[in-house]
Amino acid sequence: MTKIVNHWIGGKTAEGASGTYGPVTNPATGEVTTKVAFASVEEVDAAVAAAKDAFRTWGQSSLAQRTSILFTFRALLDAHRDEIAELITAEHGKVHSDALGEVARGLEIVDLACGINVQLKGELSTQVASRVDVASMRQPLGVVAGITPFNFPAMVPMWMFPLAIACGNTFVLKPSEKDPSASVRLAELLAEAGLPDGVLNVVHGDKVAVDRLLEHPDVKAVSFVGSTPVARYIHTTASANGKRVQALGGAKNHMLVLPDADLDAAADAAVSAAYGSAGERCMAISAVVAVGAIGDELVEKIRERAEKITIGPGDDPASEMGPLITATHRDKVASYVAGAADEGAEVVLDGTGYTVDGFENGHWIGISLLDKVPTTAKAYQDEIFGPVLCVLRAETYEEALDLINSSPFGNGTAIFTRDGGAARRFQLEVEAGMVGVNVPIPVPVGYHSFGGWKDSLFGDHHIYGNDGTHFYTRGKVVTTRWPDPADAPSGVDLGFPRNH
Repeated sequence: MTKIVNHWIGGKTAEGASGTYGPVTNPATGEVTTKVAFASVEEVDAAVAAAKDAFRTWGQSSLAQRTSILFTFRALLDAHRDEIAELITAEHGKVHSDALGEVARGLEIVDLACGINVQLKGELSTQVASRVDVASMRQPLGVVAGITPFNFPAMVPMWMFPLAIACGNTFVLKPSEKDPSASVRLAELLAEAGLPDGVLNVVHGDKVAVDRLLEHPDVKAVSFVGSTPVARYIHTTASANGKRVQALGGAKNHMLVLPDADLDAAADAAVSAAYGSAGERCMAISAVVAVGAIGDELVEKIRERAEKITIGPGDDPASEMGPLITATHRDKVASYVAGAADEGAEVVLDGTGYTVDGFENGHWIGISLLDKVPTTAKAYQDEIFGPVLCVLRAETYEEALDLINSSPFGNGTAIFTRDGGAARRFQLEVEAGMVGVNVPIPVPVGYHSFGGWKDSLFGDHHIYGNDGTHFYTRGKVVTTRWPDPADAPSGVDLGFPRNH
């Protein structure tokens, strides 16, 4: 019997009423294992109404109550790591270790939310004028929404809702319809932790559900992670409807390798950053820029390592890389490799046509490595979102920096060098929101914010960290003057009663 994933509204399962369902596939087998209910406008409205009703009390709840629930949730999440990782592997396809890593990174933001007290502290200035004080405070917005991608079905939602509810908001989550089970399980664990009904709601669906959230008058803010075209649409549409928006888009992350770099360390980093999670992450390194004469040696070292990667089902402990999310996405990724030679690139490794014995219907693709890729090639210009690494050549640091800064994307970047001066110059001159120095995937820890520049971010706020707290709250300033008791009219005594 096919499993059905329903909505979570008002603290309980809400069976889909629209009659529309989407397929959820096991990427390793190609088999449809689950159906997910797609929400109608009315079902989205019901989730928003539940969140709005819950905000009346949750928005006034104490910090102690909120953080106590989040501490309990953290303990439950820790205890259920393997279960959630298994749900991710079954629907996304990533190997179990990657899925566990995803849960661990989500836990970092729960940790941050548990300590939200410090981030929500206000400020007070006394005696700005005679008997006048001024105080600044931050207060929740109300109902906020999150729209999250398929590649991290547990981590990215946890980049959003723990901080949002810790700040006193209520939340409506629209996760990817390709792998929805993890988000529902997180909602169940929060309910078990004592979260009041309606504070977190989960609705599944397609553009119908998304558009309703973007236009709903009771939704005050929208967080999004996904591709650049959709991020731009989310930002434009939600902003036009008067909402606060943080929309994180796509990427083409460059790794600059200088001639003095440790090439073995650089090759190890390039392989893990390009092919980990099958390249389906916005912080993947998809372009290596080799400076000077090291290019041939570096490419050879990458090839040697890439050929040893074991590809197989995510639930097989021997697997180091799993399948892609859908057959359609697999075919799109393969098309970039198939057309690379005609666009002037040298195909060092061709992963197209790869299959796994016993799992021939899975969404498989092997490792691809393209060298001497021109900047005009589609494989370089587009976010491929798969296990394809492009290597570009530059004669000088300046040429390489100009190449990187000419990209319309500015999510993450990295430099590999032994020269501290070169690294310092790079981190100041490169146009990207996150920079790694001998670190290939510079995803910030939870208490520093995550976000890119240029076409990788739409809106003013990065996600989580201090930016996340500011995004989910709004400032208020109170100016106060109180009369001194000595100024009271004659005959009125505001002191203690005289007993003698």
